[in-house]
Amino acid sequence: MKKYCFTLLVLVSIFNTLTAQLKSPSDFIPDYGKQITYYHQVENYFNYLATESKLIKKQKYGITAEQRDLNLFFISTPENLANLEQIRNNNLAAIGMSNAKTGNIEDKVIVWLSFNVHGNEFAGTESAMTVAYELLNPTNETTKAWLKNTVVILDPCINPDGYSRYGNWLREISGKKTHPGLYDREHMEVWPGGRYNHYIFDLNRDWAWQTQAETQQRIAMYYQWMPQVHTDVHEMGYESPYFFPPSAEPLHEYIEQYQKDFHTTLGKNISAKFDKQNWMYNTRERFDLFYPSYGDTYPTYNGAVGMTLEQGGIGAGREITMKNGSNVTIKDRLTHHATAVLTIVESASAQKEALVKGFRDFNNNARKTAKGTYKTYVMKSNPKLEQMAVLLKKNNIEYAYADATSNESGFHYQSKKNKNFKIEPNDLIIKTDQPRAVLTQVLFEPNHKLNDSLSYDITAWAIPLAYGVEAYAVKNNIKIKTKPTIEVAVMKVPETVYAFHIPWNNRTSAQVVSALHQAGLKVRSAMKKAVFGDITIAPGGLIVSKADNPKTVDFEKTVSEIVKIKTDYNYISTGFSTNSKDLGGENFELLKAPKILLLSGKGVSSTEFGATWFYLDETINYPVSIVETANFSRVKLYNYNTLILADGYYDLSNDQKTQMDAWIKNGGKVIAMNAAISLFEDREGYALSPFATKEDKEKQEKDDKELELKKRFLDFEGSERRAISGSIPGAIIENKIDKTYPMAFGLGDSYYSLKTGENCYPLLKKSINVAYVPKEYLSYGFVGHEMKKKLTETVSYAVDKKGEGSVIYMVDNPLFRGFWENGILLFSNALFLVN
Repeated sequence: MKKYCFTLLVLVSIFNTLTAQLKSPSDFIPDYGKQITYYHQVENYFNYLATESKLIKKQKYGITAEQRDLNLFFISTPENLANLEQIRNNNLAAIGMSNAKTGNIEDKVIVWLSFNVHGNEFAGTESAMTVAYELLNPTNETTKAWLKNTVVILDPCINPDGYSRYGNWLREISGKKTHPGLYDREHMEVWPGGRYNHYIFDLNRDWAWQTQAETQQRIAMYYQWMPQVHTDVHEMGYESPYFFPPSAEPLHEYIEQYQKDFHTTLGKNISAKFDKQNWMYNTRERFDLFYPSYGDTYPTYNGAVGMTLEQGGIGAGREITMKNGSNVTIKDRLTHHATAVLTIVESASAQKEALVKGFRDFNNNARKTAKGTYKTYVMKSNPKLEQMAVLLKKNNIEYAYADATSNESGFHYQSKKNKNFKIEPNDLIIKTDQPRAVLTQVLFEPNHKLNDSLSYDITAWAIPLAYGVEAYAVKNNIKIKTKPTIEVAVMKVPETVYAFHIPWNNRTSAQVVSALHQAGLKVRSAMKKAVFGDITIAPGGLIVSKADNPKTVDFEKTVSEIVKIKTDYNYISTGFSTNSKDLGGENFELLKAPKILLLSGKGVSSTEFGATWFYLDETINYPVSIVETANFSRVKLYNYNTLILADGYYDLSNDQKTQMDAWIKNGGKVIAMNAAISLFEDREGYALSPFATKEDKEKQEKDDKELELKKRFLDFEGSERRAISGSIPGAIIENKIDKTYPMAFGLGDSYYSLKTGENCYPLLKKSINVAYVPKEYLSYGFVGHEMKKKLTETVSYAVDKKGEGSVIYMVDNPLFRGFWENGILLFSNALFLVN
């Protein structure tokens, strides 16, 4: 009997030991730490962990454009996981975002870990597996202790499409042995690289704008949890030492002391771990907290302690030799990341009380006392508010529409002056007294204090200027009757319609003309205002007439089904105008349906190409042929009438240029953006030139020589600061526009351009200067002193007519990151209205 009991105890002991074991990534994945892990292997490992451990719970939160799953994993004690919903509601209730508080659940600190927003920074996802394992490891008593008061939300890969693109490429070109020499192909990633998502967008710049599906789905989940800590795990150039908080200046003025204090705590705690291992690192350099659409700043403006971790690794492939002779391996990279991330979880657990209190104070106090100057933002009624409302909803920012009138005074965005104005019904009202108080102010405050001009990104983003709507910022909390929505009457289309009218005033207009063209319907556009009874057609307004489409079956039903997404469409019953602009006259030009060729590949800026592709494929859903620049010589241009050149340097042969010249002369249209316009600079027959006169060129050359002589006496230390006097990292610049030309239709009285580069051209001769920077112009954000002078009277958008065709020069990219709404309309004008 004793022998039997002893044997039973031994078996039970063995069983308990076996069940307590959990496979590490190295045990589960072949070549872990030596080769990039396929995305499906990453998913398999996390699914294994979720099956084998009681400390982890999986939740799928979305899907990518290429149909890969987006997953979150909640890691904590079994007790905490059983009470996740109560923990979540308690956290939201404490900041006024839920009414479902449960009194008997202790507060927990919520730590959200995001890995691999950039697909080719793959050590992030590799480290996520080690982080998860160490948090779940049954033999690790230390991490078990952290989880008692901590809920970890782990997203192992924000960008599965980019990660897979890079991973598949690296696997395909890898041999059995690593090649740490700089010139092996595994260190020379091919275009467009794995950094970006399917549409070649940088998801790390998309948090606030939420143009991409991955971001939209992630932010929706983020707002269900509102963590106290958010960590964004990155890589940078392989020569760089590890970066962790504290962050660099500029720090946005709304960042609170508790957020800075935890950064300092992390700096001390992580550095202690790295010092023991003799690992190199830096803090407070380069990576600032200002631009609101990053994975560190966006959570920060929502009350969390947001941060970036950066490991040297981009371009390293599997292994690379640095200048100091040391080799950087995948194992090194993921180990550094795992050490830093686990230290963050440890520090958050230790600082739980301070983090929870700071987070709650941040969110609750901002409602009582606005951090900025203004408490109410008023957007005057405008069709573009339709898209602004979508942005506000994505960011959970509360808004309403005025349902009464009121006389007020406030800061006028378009003039940068205080003005008296009237609030009228259907004006959009946004108040700071709301749960997203700080984020609202960050996005809508007209002027942000920039305490260091050496910023990592753009320095201005005022939403009203991006959307092209007249707006005011008011210092007081306006009391006025409001309504949640604007009621839109359903259009009743009669049995017989002479013509449909679709106003040209927002992106929906472009979506409608896209659909009309694809349905084979003929469309006209008004060049000047035309009046037909009580219907006024503004310049740009679209007309679809029965006369132009005599073969369309059931004309009224067919057209109304297409145009109904444009809620302000209407119809006219006669072609006879009351102001001599009849429908059959020269005022209404017949539009060409674009047949578009878009170049991609080597030499083309991948993100700017992506912005154009996304606009065509997703924003307006219009067909486009995409051809690599290497294959451009094989293309028969006459199969197309529109060629789009995104930002880049196009190495075209003289024969290719000659063929393009002939194609343009015979009716082709080129839309060239940013550096792509240099293809036409100082070429015979084209108007683009960096100098208006020979004298201007000579003066510039003389000034440059004098400057070089002066530089001999300047110290090296101040060189970086001096360089920014001639730069513009990203600022909003006022433009005067020619409202009579189709490319300016619907933009408003002026256009505010987001300028992100130093290229400047004087107003062009023998061309249509559609938008230019006037002599005394307004600006938002940082503009270097020398750059400010240089921008005066320079062109931003112009049309150069050549024979039957044209070249449209876009010095600034109106599609930049997909969030400049008035730029989307401007580009739509160039594509559809400029014949």
